[in-house]
Amino acid sequence: MPIAELDPIPALVVIDMQKGVVDLPTVHPAGEIIDRVAQLARAFREQGLPVVLVNAAGLAPGRTDAGPHNFTLPADWTELISELDQQPDDHLVTKHQPGAFHGTSLDHFLRRRGSTQVVLTGISTSDGVESTARNAYDHGYHVALVVDAMTDLDADAHRHSVEKTFPKIGETTTTTDVLNLLTRQG
Repeated sequence: MPIAELDPIPALVVIDMQKGVVDLPTVHPAGEIIDRVAQLARAFREQGLPVVLVNAAGLAPGRTDAGPHNFTLPADWTELISELDQQPDDHLVTKHQPGAFHGTSLDHFLRRRGSTQVVLTGISTSDGVESTARNAYDHGYHVALVVDAMTDLDADAHRHSVEKTFPKIGETTTTTDVLNLLTRQG
């Protein structure tokens, strides 16, 4: 379902837009995704709305058949990209799981701010973004997914998330639509 409106205090949640992730080979050009995410972050800040920047600091413990996890992450892996223009009022969440809620301060931060809606962007669609969207839905948030401000390492996985999973747990939208809604709301 496309987005119809923004809640009074939506929060932009940016997933894994960090040096170690944006350099990976993504389906959509990372530069385009970075530009859209940066536009959204500026617009949310201009409206005095919460901006949450999430980075992944490693991998969750546990077993997986997805491949070996015994590699060393580069030194700048967790550094957020400069295009996000991180501000002192932005909330930083460092996660060790695919989703940004488990074991972090995200839910507490959003509830203290009075946010009832999360607007999700980032990399990768089928992993960090989808996991966070599912967590947000389970926590009772209204979920908006900015599908042109996210990408994946796998085209089929991206398409499946956007076409099959996201319509079940939230509203899909575009950067332009969110920017227009923010302008009307402000």
